[in-house]
Amino acid sequence: MTVQKKSNSLQELHQYGQSVWLDYIRRSLIDSGELKRLVEQDGVRGVTSNPSIFEKAITGSDEYSGALAALQQRPELDAKGMYEIIAIRDIQDAADVLRVVYDQSNRKDGFVSLEVAPTLANDAKGTIEEARRLWRSVNRPNLMVKVPGTKESLPAIEQLIGEGININVTLLFSLEAYVDVAQAYMAGVERLVASNGNPANVASVASFFISRIDTLIDAMLDEKLKAATSDASKKAIEDLHGKAAVANAKLTYRRYHELYSSPRWQKLAALNAQTQRLLWASTSTKNPKYRDVFYVEELIGTDTVNTMPPVTVDAYRDHGKPRNSLVESVENAEQTMKDLEKAGISMHKVTEKLLEDGIKLFADAFHQLLTAVDASRKVRASA
Repeated sequence: MTVQKKSNSLQELHQYGQSVWLDYIRRSLIDSGELKRLVEQDGVRGVTSNPSIFEKAITGSDEYSGALAALQQRPELDAKGMYEIIAIRDIQDAADVLRVVYDQSNRKDGFVSLEVAPTLANDAKGTIEEARRLWRSVNRPNLMVKVPGTKESLPAIEQLIGEGININVTLLFSLEAYVDVAQAYMAGVERLVASNGNPANVASVASFFISRIDTLIDAMLDEKLKAATSDASKKAIEDLHGKAAVANAKLTYRRYHELYSSPRWQKLAALNAQTQRLLWASTSTKNPKYRDVFYVEELIGTDTVNTMPPVTVDAYRDHGKPRNSLVESVENAEQTMKDLEKAGISMHKVTEKLLEDGIKLFADAFHQLLTAVDASRKVRASA
């Protein structure tokens, strides 16, 4: 008699229609076989990276010292050129590990994401050119090029999808921005079909950020709590802590289903086009008062992705409790949004600030990364 191995909580998420991606990359993850183990044993089905992750990987360890030393022998390379060679090699090797998932899932999972320079967040033309260049350089069908979800980037998203380039639209915080991105994606698929391309061959996710919303709104609520004069108003404010991000995500997920059940999309679905799944990003818990797997457990549903840093992967594997949570209490999510407005908190202003801060955060990390690479290059040149 064969004994079936019990699946762990990470693997069980796939039974709910959710894919687990790893929000982390570095050379040792690939060389040690850890990424392969995560794919085979834990059901990890993708990898995401961003400038902050690469900055920590390259400047926070000596894993890349050999590669940097070799590249310093090439005087034609500037700091960005050196970084890209290192990053592209990691992305290619991670994509090769995940290729089996890409093939078995019929191009739905198995992707590795690489971001265009965050300095291009408001430059559609520059984004298109860099995305094309990265797509050619990585040369893997399971690459996703990350493009920030700014209004200025919408034409780039449409154009790149229309060319058959997989796109991970990042830094989404608001329902309104998500709808704009979904419509740009549909327009891109329509453009691809019009040029006789196969829509089944292109994939995209819309990366919706979670914990940063609660971090900012909870701080705003704390300030309002200090000014509250009645017990009733204090309780109303206290009850809103830790609710905004999940409520925002649930309402966005409901809108996802509305958009992809529309007649416009059904025409494309008939041609085997894939929906642009929602990907929950920034899902590690920042507030120690909240359960460390809070943003995983409360955001489980079909046709979604949750990209987790290693600490959250480990925590959820250990004590996560899966359930179909995204469709629970959506009416309460609506009420939460109304209550936030009553408390004087504008989700529009909050999400605009978070987008602005997110672009700056990634741009600063990218600058620090290039500065460190350039410093090592200059040290070598003067030696």
